[in-house]
Amino acid sequence: MFEAVWASASVPLRDAMDLAYLTGQRPADALKMTEHDIIDGHLIVTQEKTKQPPRIKIIGQLATLLDRIKARKAGCKVKTAALLVNLNGKRLTAPALRAQFDKARTAAAVAVPDLAEEIKQMWFYDLRAKAADDTADDLGDQAASNLLGHENVQTTRRHDLRRGKIVALTK
Repeated sequence: MFEAVWASASVPLRDAMDLAYLTGQRPADALKMTEHDIIDGHLIVTQEKTKQPPRIKIIGQLATLLDRIKARKAGCKVKTAALLVNLNGKRLTAPALRAQFDKARTAAAVAVPDLAEEIKQMWFYDLRAKAADDTADDLGDQAASNLLGHENVQTTRRHDLRRGKIVALTK
């Protein structure tokens, strides 16, 4: 579903989806991120809801994404420190993000009819749960909890882990 919506998305929405997924942050927190939040090789996000400040290492896909955003912003006349910007270089707003996501979701449902019903049910916020699930699968529940900025791994398990544990067969 993520790939289908991403393929139908505008460039600013692709940046937003990638940033929200890779960092596991809420949409509002992703929209608030600026170049000033990049310190000593980390993206430091003070979460609006919990006030937790996870330091996310800028490596791998996140480093590539931030380079892509920087290159795109360099071609814009309008200059802002915001990481997520529209095609003109102005800060991406929540209503614009919502409108672009709705448009991409609708296009993706048409492009991938086998997943149309699931795609129509998808919300931008679901990227946070996807980030939690993927991180938990690779690094464990505690790593997912740390990424999301939860004080307690139980909070992550209750609200954001949706897939369940990977288990082995009996034989």
